[in-house]
Amino acid sequence: MEKKLSSVAKALKPSPIQQLSYLAERTNALNLAEGFPDFPAPPHVKAAAVSAITSDFNQYRHVQGICDLLADKMKQMHGLDILPFAVARLRHLLLQLLNPGDEVILFDPSFETYETCILMAGGVPVYVALEPPCWTLDQVKLLGVFTAKTKALLLHSPHNPTGKVFNMDELEIIAEYCRTKDCIAITDEVYEHVTYDSESHISLASLPGMQKRTIITSSLSKTYSVTAIRSIHTKVTDSAPAPFQEAALTALTSPQEYYKSLRKDYESKRDFVFKLLSEVGFEVQFMPKGSFFIFAAIPETCKLNDVEFVEELIKQAGVVAVPGCGFFHRSHYSRENVGSYQYHNRYIRFAFCKGATTLTSAAHEIQQLIDASGRLKLF
Repeated sequence: MEKKLSSVAKALKPSPIQQLSYLAERTNALNLAEGFPDFPAPPHVKAAAVSAITSDFNQYRHVQGICDLLADKMKQMHGLDILPFAVARLRHLLLQLLNPGDEVILFDPSFETYETCILMAGGVPVYVALEPPCWTLDQVKLLGVFTAKTKALLLHSPHNPTGKVFNMDELEIIAEYCRTKDCIAITDEVYEHVTYDSESHISLASLPGMQKRTIITSSLSKTYSVTAIRSIHTKVTDSAPAPFQEAALTALTSPQEYYKSLRKDYESKRDFVFKLLSEVGFEVQFMPKGSFFIFAAIPETCKLNDVEFVEELIKQAGVVAVPGCGFFHRSHYSRENVGSYQYHNRYIRFAFCKGATTLTSAAHEIQQLIDASGRLKLF
């Protein structure tokens, strides 16, 4: 059967995040690997879905109501007049956008599924290395990757896995090159409401000349702790789940207090995990400004690489994290653009979007591995 697969399918590798999550389930380990909340969704969102079900609101429904509300939200938040549409996944968007051989620029480290989506659409991923420890953007390196084949640039801010929020100076550089190189920008703004330390998310589309050349993608899953709800592709709108749409509409009209509480809660969880990792010997020089991940470096004195470390952490502490190597993509770098890849096997990603019980339990198990010097025995 394997011989019958396409070249793209053969090139795809299993997701380390999913593999480790399966391992967490099998071993009953504490899962700080996947970025899904393990606590309930907001009561007002669940109540809306339940109310719709008990009211027999169960017929086919078009997604235009949600799309129109999303347009209103973008107008309120960013002053943008957008043309809303629904797609099931980024992959479907890229299938509509890319021709074979079109290049898409990404920033590395990068969320692992982007490359797969681009390859399946016939595109070519091209990476620009962000420089640790603050994951800064090098303007010269960015300019150097644009070619006549560049079709789009994909920006994820707030950023997974690092927690970086691209600042205005960096966004202006990206916008300038998109305009002068006639490049489409695709933004993943799924963590737009999850920022810390008075940091504000800025949509690239809000910069001069970018509204008409930017495609914004987002999701309800991170902001409203409902990973089962996804945006809906236009080709399956006849079977769109009406009760879930009612829940989505309710979520999108949440009061501002909800978002303030969300940020405060996640900021507290971030500080808790950041302090824990710092105290046991990880090199965590960058405090995340958004998303709900901490990208912590293994000390250079540690003889284990990232994969080996994660495996030992599971065996000895029953805690699952994600090795950072899956977020780096050396094979797509030019020789002059290797940059952060030299650190590719020294980082571990910890997700802190978990309930208090999970986080305190994980902290307890990790602290059991501390030696007399106050550092992890694995180091």
